Amino acid sequence: MDYKKIDKYDIDFLVSICTKDRVFVGEEINEDFSHDELAGIKKYPEVLVEVLSTEEVSKIMKYAYKNNIPVTPRGQGTGLVGAAVPLYGGIMINMSNMNKILELDEDNLTLDVEPGVLLMELSKYVEEHDLFYPPDPGEKSATIAGNINTNAGGMRAVKYGVTRDYVRALEVVLSNGEIISVGGKVVKNSSGYSLKDLIVGSEGTLGIVTKATLKLLPLPKKSISLLIPFVNLEAAIETVPKIIKSKIIPTAIEYMVKDVILASEEFLGMKFPDSSADAYLLLTFDGNSTQEIEKAYEKVAHICLDSGAFDVLISNTQERQDSIWKARGAFLEAIKASTTEMDECDVVVPRNKIAEFVKFADDLQHKCNIRIKGFGHAGDGNLHIYILRDELDDNTWNKKLDEVFKLMYSKAIELEGKVSGEHGIGYAKRPYLKSSEGELMMNLFKNIKLSFDPKNILNPGKVF
Repeated sequence: MDYKKIDKYDIDFLVSICTKDRVFVGEEINEDFSHDELAGIKKYPEVLVEVLSTEEVSKIMKYAYKNNIPVTPRGQGTGLVGAAVPLYGGIMINMSNMNKILELDEDNLTLDVEPGVLLMELSKYVEEHDLFYPPDPGEKSATIAGNINTNAGGMRAVKYGVTRDYVRALEVVLSNGEIISVGGKVVKNSSGYSLKDLIVGSEGTLGIVTKATLKLLPLPKKSISLLIPFVNLEAAIETVPKIIKSKIIPTAIEYMVKDVILASEEFLGMKFPDSSADAYLLLTFDGNSTQEIEKAYEKVAHICLDSGAFDVLISNTQERQDSIWKARGAFLEAIKASTTEMDECDVVVPRNKIAEFVKFADDLQHKCNIRIKGFGHAGDGNLHIYILRDELDDNTWNKKLDEVFKLMYSKAIELEGKVSGEHGIGYAKRPYLKSSEGELMMNLFKNIKLSFDPKNILNPGKVF
């Protein structure tokens, strides 16, 4: 791709829009902006700009469009697929300082926010008003626009759905700098193509989100978690379809194994409530009364015991729940701390195929002679499988990583799954998307991209 290189005149223009203290070049650019949480993909922008308004984003995009300069929008950089890495240099727009909560509309149960609002700040704010934003990705320091751009899901997706289900409207700056509004506060909308739903999950390749209107729910009054030990992971995972079939839908159904729990204990310096079994299911139930929740979890508890669970440990105090979920939230960091480098397979498969895929991934450790660890959202089929480098040299690591990924993604496709459940495609997973979706679908993706971004300047090199 033949893009214009940044020169003094471009810098001067950006300074005229954003002032000198918000424009960074060369060694002024912090190393953090050259990568996200995915190791191995690193590239600096030629210029980094901190924006404060939609109008600034619009002016920058008009200039970039006219001069054929690539632009990469950026939030907190918590992604795992290289989606926020500026592969072609150009301008990086840091959206993190557009972080205002704009309006809470309690009549329509919506919240207007700027793109840089952090998920943990958003959740805290609405809960103070006795309201609830259900999407719950593991990385609470991610921005809401980052969640929107990847259609993040998280642990509560099994009951409540994913980010796309809670985006009512978006303000978006297009590649040519024009500003559009898609969606609205309305509950129903059959007015033409749903461009809002197309923007959600597009990883900054179709437009730059500068405002979002989010759907809220009343805050559940009670929450109880069950920690359920099993003899092995296969027995635990095979219980999940039985729970779903019972028509009692927990808020979350997570699976975990003993060695990941032990790694989390060591990482946090605190004990997990139980680490004697080889595998566990962790379930949460919420509702408006203890009686309502007990009725639901008692049926599920019997299903688990009938399926070979050793016990059902009830965490009915906030302290117990916090200790369990704090450990669960540290799994990724604990695995990362146990090795020199890692990469992730973020597949999603039908719920009745989870056990087969997990066993397949576990067997790959022996077949490919490499450590593989995992945990995930058993209730919605989204599995997080981590391949660990340890002391492998560059050549061996790259070969084994390629081998394991090809086998895993092929298995996911065989099981009627998809290559990403919630982390997106970015740069790292593009080859696997192509093999999964086929030529016809990839051409449709390219034509959609072309209609939004005919010069291919918005986050180029991502998704396809």
